Amino acid sequence: MADPAVLAVAEHRRGELREVSFELLTAGRELADAIGGELHVAVVSGDVESHADSLNREGVDAIHTVPVGEEFDHSVYQGSVEALVDAHDPTTVLLPNSVNGLDYAPAVAESLGIPLVTDAIDVAYDDALTVTREQYGSKVETTLAVEGDRFALTIRGGEWPAATGTGEATVESFDVDVDPSDSGARVQGYEEVGGGDVDIADADVLVSVGRGIEEEENLELIFDLAEAMDATVSSSRPIVDNGWLPKNRQVGQSGKVVTPDVYLAIGISGAVQHVAGMKGSETIIAINTDPNAPIFDIADYGIVGDLFDVVPELIDDFE
Repeated sequence: MADPAVLAVAEHRRGELREVSFELLTAGRELADAIGGELHVAVVSGDVESHADSLNREGVDAIHTVPVGEEFDHSVYQGSVEALVDAHDPTTVLLPNSVNGLDYAPAVAESLGIPLVTDAIDVAYDDALTVTREQYGSKVETTLAVEGDRFALTIRGGEWPAATGTGEATVESFDVDVDPSDSGARVQGYEEVGGGDVDIADADVLVSVGRGIEEEENLELIFDLAEAMDATVSSSRPIVDNGWLPKNRQVGQSGKVVTPDVYLAIGISGAVQHVAGMKGSETIIAINTDPNAPIFDIADYGIVGDLFDVVPELIDDFE
């Protein structure tokens, strides 16, 4: 087996691979092609064999399974990734820019003595690595030149499409001398916070509402439309800040990143913080009274009109 140009580390939670794991495959393949080498994927803990089957997609050359532990553990992930790097010498270690990824990525980079760039939205390699990040509330994009022969990156979810197709990767179990019982912390369980009725990140169709709805009681109109469309309701930050919807419904930089097939933005102006969380949607439709609203800059389709006139007509059409 050839040494990889990129080692991507998949992420799972409560037995399910997270969508960012498949986005890592796309980003990793692009980077491996630019560097000139293979893409290897590591899956640590849990049902590694099942996860390896799911990750065996087009463009993946090899998958390393580390059957230690069940859920995320800082020491297990750090030790496993460091051992894999020592064994296979990748140019890039690619990790998700998630709560878990950001937990162990700095420790891995520090231990290996390599630079770490977090929250990448684009990467390129032409004899040297350049990484694009957003700053100042997503108002500015900056491009960083990364020095060194080896580096670690975390990528933002929703910026790359998920890898598809069926691959022919070699799958090998990797032995690592890490004992979860030696860790000072372990997962005891999970508790949903801020309302756990839906996960908007899993929705195929989102009907998202902003401050244009004006009053809390008007949300009933949005829920009626979502029911007619077989969609899920989400919102911009002002709706959550007002206490009208729980935090788990919020889309944006301080909420969730979503990539549905259809994103219908109703009464949402399109602030950069919100756009950062939904710009990866396949089709974006906007309804707003302001023809100059920034949301129309990224919308595939737009309706300039009063939502209180437009939404009832949409409900009638879908019913």
